[in-house]
Amino acid sequence: MGVLSRFGKGKSAAVIAALFLLGGCGRLIPEGRGPGPVAPPPVPTVTAPTAALAGVTRGPAVAGLGFKADNAALALRSFVISCPRLTRRADTSGLTRTEDWAPACAAAASWPSAQAAQFFSTYFESAEVAGGNAFATGYFEPEIAGVRARQPGFDVPVYAMPRDLVRAKAGDAQPLPDGRMPLGRYDEAGVFTAYWDRAQIEAGALIGKGLEIGWAADPVEMFFLQIQGSGRLRAPDGSVIRIGYAGQNGYPYTGIGSLMRERGLIGSGPGQYDGSLQGIQKYLRDFPDAGRRLMQQNRSFVFFRELTGPGPVGALNVPVTGRATVAVDPAFVPLGAPVWLDVDRAEADGLWVAQDTGGAINGANRFDTFWGAGADARRIAGGMSARGKALVLLPKGVLARLSGQR
Repeated sequence: MGVLSRFGKGKSAAVIAALFLLGGCGRLIPEGRGPGPVAPPPVPTVTAPTAALAGVTRGPAVAGLGFKADNAALALRSFVISCPRLTRRADTSGLTRTEDWAPACAAAASWPSAQAAQFFSTYFESAEVAGGNAFATGYFEPEIAGVRARQPGFDVPVYAMPRDLVRAKAGDAQPLPDGRMPLGRYDEAGVFTAYWDRAQIEAGALIGKGLEIGWAADPVEMFFLQIQGSGRLRAPDGSVIRIGYAGQNGYPYTGIGSLMRERGLIGSGPGQYDGSLQGIQKYLRDFPDAGRRLMQQNRSFVFFRELTGPGPVGALNVPVTGRATVAVDPAFVPLGAPVWLDVDRAEADGLWVAQDTGGAINGANRFDTFWGAGADARRIAGGMSARGKALVLLPKGVLARLSGQR
């Protein structure tokens, strides 16, 4: 999702959402991260490449949206954290310019949190992008049993980025559709080839290279932590190692939830499993051998680095906040912008701040809400699948300028 996309880095961070066709964001993961196992019902397709071209209309007055005080205060704190990046980075949605954010960011730093709702109504106007019909999932920062040094019961390696995982030199391979050279390795003869895939790595391809930064207890939990892109390893003594996305092996992401659905394993009938994170994990535990082979169908493998900062970092390159950060497609929502969701899941209603992206968070009004860490975060994110309306909050004056450009 990107936790941390997954994080964002797409996703971005990044993502384990209730869409769990394993296709989050977060989060927080750049390449290969997707939200979870069961793909969501289709959202109306918007073919325009950016919000500016998809169509933007003025929404209702911000003061009338009905902010809750605690939600607005949390969003204000997240907005303040975003401002140093927001006022320097280009907005790929075509909606704002860096200078548009300066007045709000200047005021936000000293604005009383008790009056956060007033801050947003003072400096922002609401906009509806491409009709505003929203679909939202959820992701979280998983915490699993893990230790720094291998010991009995902790046998699943957590690998750092291998030094031989590189991009091909020009002429050694075909460029990817986006123009970049593919990831892989050079063999002993100096020929560029694909990197080891998940099955090969699990069979020992990286043993002896000194890449282990930790050891997890449960291969299923570790698989899903890779999908999220970051998380925590908690040892029996209570110590915690926080790890974040460092890279992946160059293979496209395959959602095992999609495979389960194709095989008739997901549904409401006898012997079938629901498509949530919990349901998919239950299948993997009920049938460990088949589950291991299924997980290996996702040839993408994520590598980690140890994190020492205040929290997982999203695509905006600032720490993400549970119940305040949302992953978006930056072609349709400026990273750093507040977003108002009014959906059919009460937990996801309210004000969020776009601080992350995700591999499966694509298109207008597609959102992945971040819930932090812990059992509640896991439960809510794992079952989050919400539809409703979305508004992007833009600095006052932006809509008038956009209207004048038409």
